[in-house]
Amino acid sequence: MHQLVVDLGDRSYPIFIGQDIISDALLWTNYVRSRQVMIVSNETVAPLYLEQVKSALADKLVSTVVLPDGESYKNLATLDLIFSQLLSERHNRTTTLVALGGGVVGDMTGFAAACYQRGVEFIQIPTTLLSQVDSSVGGKTGVNHPLGKNMIGAFHQPQAVVIDTNTLNTLPDNELSAGIAEVIKYGLILDLEFLNWLEHNMQSLLNRDPQILADTIRRCCEIKAQVVAEDEKETGKRALLNLGHTFGHAIEAHVGYGGWLHGEAVSAGTVLAAQLSQRLGWLSATDVERIKSILRAASLPLEPPTKMSSDDFFKLMSVDKKVLDGQLRLILLKALGQGVVTADFPSADLQATLDEATG
Repeated sequence: MHQLVVDLGDRSYPIFIGQDIISDALLWTNYVRSRQVMIVSNETVAPLYLEQVKSALADKLVSTVVLPDGESYKNLATLDLIFSQLLSERHNRTTTLVALGGGVVGDMTGFAAACYQRGVEFIQIPTTLLSQVDSSVGGKTGVNHPLGKNMIGAFHQPQAVVIDTNTLNTLPDNELSAGIAEVIKYGLILDLEFLNWLEHNMQSLLNRDPQILADTIRRCCEIKAQVVAEDEKETGKRALLNLGHTFGHAIEAHVGYGGWLHGEAVSAGTVLAAQLSQRLGWLSATDVERIKSILRAASLPLEPPTKMSSDDFFKLMSVDKKVLDGQLRLILLKALGQGVVTADFPSADLQATLDEATG
C-alpha cells in the first residue's frame, strides 16, 4: 500500500492506494470522526462494494442512498435525493458522507457535503480509474447544468481518499480507456518522463497489470496532490489540469451528458488543444502525431462528434468556467510536458482549428 498526503496545512488529508483496502477498517475509518454516516453510491457500484464499506463501518450508525448511474443524472434533481435522505434520517452537522463510486458520485457527494448544514465531512472511495487519478483528489465538487458542465459547485476537501485498485477489475473497458485520457494529460502538461513511461506500458495498463495500475495511479496522484497544494482554488497552476477539458466539456454538453464518457470527450479535446498549439508554432506535426498515437493506443476518440460545428463549440465554450472578463482561456502545450494557461492566441487560429476539425 502507498500513502500520499495532500498538503493543505490543517486541512491536509491522506490518499491511500492499495489492494483490498475498502474493508480495512483500521486504515481509513480513523478518518470518519462522526457517529452518523451516510454512504452515497449508485445502482451499478452498490451491489459490488456497498456491503464491504458497511462492514468496515460496523461500529457507526450507517445509512445509504443509491443514486441512478450516469452523467445524465449529475444534476440538482439527483442531488436533492441525497439531501432528502439526510434530512429524513435526521443527520446532524457532525455526520460524515462517504462517496462510493466514480466521478459523478464523488462530485455530487462532495457538493452535498459542502452544502448540508453549511458543510459536513466526507470521504472519497473512487471506483473508476478516472476518479482515482483525478476527480477524487483536490476538493472540486459540483453538478452539471444544461448550459454547462460543473457550473454549479464548491471547493470542499475530503478527509481522506481511499483508492482500492481491485475495484478496477469490474470496470468496463471503455471506462478504463476514459480514465487513461486523464492519465495521459498529466504527462502532456507536466511530466514528459511519465509520458514516455506510459507509451512503453500502455498495453500493460490496458491489460490491468496490478503493478502498472498502482504505479500509474500513484504518479498521477503525486502530481495532482502537488498542484492542489500549490493552488487549491485554481487561480493559477491548477488550471493546467484542464488540458482538453474546455473543448471536451463543449462536446459533452452538445451530445447530452452521458452521450460521450468524460474521458472520451477530453481525448478529442486534447487533440484540438494540440492542433491549436501546433498552429501557434509551439508543437511540431510530429508532436501532434505522437499525442494522437498514444490516445489511439488507449482506444480513445481523436475527433469531435461528426455533427458538431465550430459554431457549436464557440457557443458552449463561451460559458466555460475559464472565461474571465469575456476572454476565453485555454490550456495549450508550449512543448510536450509543458502546459500553459493562456488567452493570448488569435481567435482566427482557434476558428481555423475548429473549422478544420469539424469541416
